Amino acid sequence: MCKHAPPCPAADAADSQAARVAVSHPEQGWDLLCNGIVIFEDTGHLLPTGQIIAPHRAAVAGMAA
Repeated sequence: MCKHAPPCPAADAADSQAARVAVSHPEQGWDLLCNGIVIFEDTGHLLPTGQIIAPHRAAVAGMAA
């Protein structure tokens, strides 16, 4: 899917979120990276394989977990 040089990290790479944004829909709360990962504004991910990565926001200081 990635057509630029150097190519972006693969969807299964440790640094996969470093891929460039191919399509952005901030009004809908998601971006498609050029490695096929969909990243949602709540920090959740949808991988090209269909696997879901749950949101993983950091806890806010002073708030109960």
